[in-house]
Formats: sequence, structure tokens, C-alpha cells
Amino acid sequence: MNDYPWLTTLWVLPLVGAVVVMAVPARARTLARGVALVFAVAALVVGVVIAARFEPGAEQFQFVESREWIPAFGAGYTLGIDGIALVLVLLTAALVPLLLLAGWNDERQSDAEERPTRRAHLYVALTLVVESVVLISFVSLDILLFYVFFEAMLIPMYFLIGGFGPRTADAALRAQRSRAAVKFLLYNLFGGLVMLAAVIGLYVVTARDEIGQGGGGTFDLRAVMTAANSGQLGAAPAVLNALFLGFLFAFAVKAPLWPLHTWLPDAAVSATPASAVLMMAVVDKVGTFGMLRYCLLLFPAASDTYAPLVITLAVIGIVYGALLAIGQTDVMRLIAYTSISHFGFIILGIFAMTSQGQTGATLYMVNHGISTAALFLIAGFLVSRRGTRVIAEYGGVQKVAPVLAGAFFVAGLATLSLPGLAPFVSEFLVLVGTFTRYRAAAVVATVALVLAALYILWLYQRMMTGPVREGNEKLYDLVPRELAVVVPLIAALIFLGVYPKPVLDFIDPAVHQTLTTIGKTDPKPSAPTLPEARSGGGHR
Repeated sequence: MNDYPWLTTLWVLPLVGAVVVMAVPARARTLARGVALVFAVAALVVGVVIAARFEPGAEQFQFVESREWIPAFGAGYTLGIDGIALVLVLLTAALVPLLLLAGWNDERQSDAEERPTRRAHLYVALTLVVESVVLISFVSLDILLFYVFFEAMLIPMYFLIGGFGPRTADAALRAQRSRAAVKFLLYNLFGGLVMLAAVIGLYVVTARDEIGQGGGGTFDLRAVMTAANSGQLGAAPAVLNALFLGFLFAFAVKAPLWPLHTWLPDAAVSATPASAVLMMAVVDKVGTFGMLRYCLLLFPAASDTYAPLVITLAVIGIVYGALLAIGQTDVMRLIAYTSISHFGFIILGIFAMTSQGQTGATLYMVNHGISTAALFLIAGFLVSRRGTRVIAEYGGVQKVAPVLAGAFFVAGLATLSLPGLAPFVSEFLVLVGTFTRYRAAAVVATVALVLAALYILWLYQRMMTGPVREGNEKLYDLVPRELAVVVPLIAALIFLGVYPKPVLDFIDPAVHQTLTTIGKTDPKPSAPTLPEARSGGGHR
């Protein structure tokens, strides 16, 4: 059983599901959706099995699979998983079935004219393809293999954004959707091309220093990581700094980090709510994961050198995203800007390089995925009923759809990191971990807590409270299919807010292994002391 290729099964299942879906007869749209859901649930089951068999605190990378791929280049099909990758795998595998349920009729909300016969099939198949390439990105231990799938995920996401947006007869809005999809693709392709140059450069460095098994170059993450942290990479610091910046740039576009974020709001409002959540809660996590896995482990000295710059950009993004969220009149765009602020917190925790900061950042990736999915999907359910994203068109929704309004309120409170809900724990850890090394950055980032309360509570007041505005009288509450999506997300927010230990048990050992590998230790706590304490005296 130990030799079974669990990780290969994990990422291949959704891909096979996509192929099977496209083989379903064109008229059997419900069957196509059902088949996609079955394969997504099967991938979740495999993820749960891997989690149950994973041993926290044991070997760093477990379930390792290694086969030859391109031996001439030192590239192999090498997979493995640590605690950080494991929680992101579980997040991805758990969200996709919910997103398939949430977007059950999304292709019908798209432009009705010239609708392809297999539109429903294509929509769910693309969703499964995205899941597949994201999963292999999380478990890849070969740098070239990671890069291939890091870029490959752009193709299905491009079609999901550009081809399956909300239904509209407005030609200008359809053109805007196309522009948003192209903008998403160009930004991320450019970041990927920069990263490709860095990947090639890293291979040249390993070939010159004969890091590979055959005395040549290698793309094996573990071999390069060991060489980088033992000083065997003989490249000049300037070269390693340039390679680090190449990787960082691509991940900063994907995450996204201010000022490389401008593609996100347009893409989020142009896609269906389920596709937007897939992008923000799943695909974009590959960027922050890449910072932890590749930037820090492969370039520890460069990461330390550029940490103050990255932290400055992260803090700007935290405040900037919150401020712009306050000024939005479009509910979906508002939620998209909150994600820019949240990604700032994640990146802040990563580059604080403390155990609390990186543990909080990893937990934040999970919690952000859950809270953003809940808030965005509930808002999407409401928009599909009312037919508009303009906040001012709502009012009094809690009187006609109390369950929907209540779920929206809980999801909103989670987004502002209310104690007792999941994001609070991760945000607290990030701020504590950052404060021990970068006090000014932590203090400024704390301002976003006040801003978050402002934009969420004001949003709820405008949309859900007060008298029922004209046009909202016929809004109906959540239906069983929507409840099947919302209830697990709300339950997860409450459970992880009260008891995050099951997730932290996977994250903590992996974070400590990462910090040990790059030679970082937590700063010793310091605080002003009383004169009596310094002198060893005092009254008893």
C-alpha cells in the first residue's frame, strides 16, 4: 500500500473526469455535471486518505514518487508533499465540489446567443482541469515540472473568465469580459516568462556546479535546496538575487502583490462567481505557496536581502486593498479588493520569516479560501436573483431572505477577522510573527483591521438592512442546492475559528523544517523592564 502512487492518483482523477465529461452525450447536461461532481469528490477522498496517512514531524516530504521524465536535462517526474502543501491540497479538493454545486447552472447565465451545444460539459471540464493542474503544482518536487503546470493553469482559467461570464445583452460588457480575460492572461504569461528565464538560469548554475546526480544540472527541488543552503551553489550573490527576483515576480503577479494586482478585480467581476472563487481561493494560492516553497528554500540569502522590500509592498497592498474596497459601488468588485488586502497579510507573514508569521500565513491561505468562497458565492447567489451588482440597488434583503442575509453576515464577519471565526487566528499569528521582527510593518498592517470592519459592516448595512427597496420584494431565500454549498463553508469558518489545531498540526512541523533549512530562528522577545528587574532586586 505504501508504494501506491497516491499523489499521481490525486491529480490525475480530475483530469480523467474532464475527459469523461466531454464524452457524455451533448443533451445529457445534468449527467455531465453529475459526473464532474463524482470525480471531484473522488479527488477529495484521495486527499483525505493522504492526510490520514501523513505523519507530521516525520520526513519533510512524504509520499514521494520519482520517475524519469527528461533525463538529458536532469528533470524528473518527482512528486512529494509536506504539511504546507497538504493543507492547500485539502483546501483545493474540498472547494471544487462546492464550486461545481454553486455553479450548477452557470453556463445558462452566460450569453444565450450562439451557445455551444456542449457548453455545460465544457464549463465543468475546465473546472476539473484547473483543479488537476493546481494539485500537481502543490505536490511537484521538480522545478521544471512545477513551471510547466504553473503556466498550464492559465489556459483553462482564461476560457472560464472570457467564455462563461454572467449573462448580458450589453455588447460593451461582453467586450469588457474579453478584455479582462486577456489582461489576466497577459499579466500572468509575462510573469511566467520572467520565471522561465530564472528557471533556465538556475539550471545553468546547477550544471556548472555539477549538483545533479550525474554530475550535471538538475531541476530536483530537494537537490537544489540542499546545495543552496549548504553553500554549494557557487554563483555570485548578484546572480542568485536576480534568479530570486525572477521567481518572486511570477509569484507576485499570481498572488497578486501590489502593484501587480490590477488584473484581479476585472477578472473577478467578469467571471461567474464560482470561477472567480476558483481563481482567488485556489489558483492564486499557487503564487503564495511558490514564495514559501521556491523563493525561500532555493534562495535563502536573497530572500533575507529583499524581505524588507517585499514586506513594504505587502503592507501597502494591505492598506490599499482595504481603502479601495471602501469606495466600491459594485459588491463583487468590493470583495475582490478585499482579497488584495488579504494576500498582503499572507505575503507579510511569509517574509517575516518567523514561525508564527509563516504558520499564520499558511493557515491564512486556507482560511482566506474558505471565507472568500463563502462571501463571494453568497453575493453571487444574491446578484443572480436581482440581476445587478450595484450595492445601491439593494436594501432590506434580510426581511425577504433572512437565511441568505445571515450567512452573508457571518461570511462578512469572517472576512474582517472577527474572533471566533477562522481568519482571526491566522491574522493574529501573522501580526504577532511580524511584530517580533518588523514592528512598524505590523503596526501599519493593523490599521487594515479597522478598515475591514468599515467596508464589511457598511456593505451589510446598505444591502441587507433598512426598508425593502423597490425591486427586492420578490427575492427568495437560499434553496437546498445553495444551502449545500454555504453550510459547509460557514461550519468550517466556525470550527477552525474555535479549534484550528487539526490544521496547525500539519503546518507547524513543516514551517519549522522550512525555517531550519534556511537557517532562520525566531527573534527573542524583548520588552522594557523595570529597574528592579534589571538590578535583580525589588520588594517581595
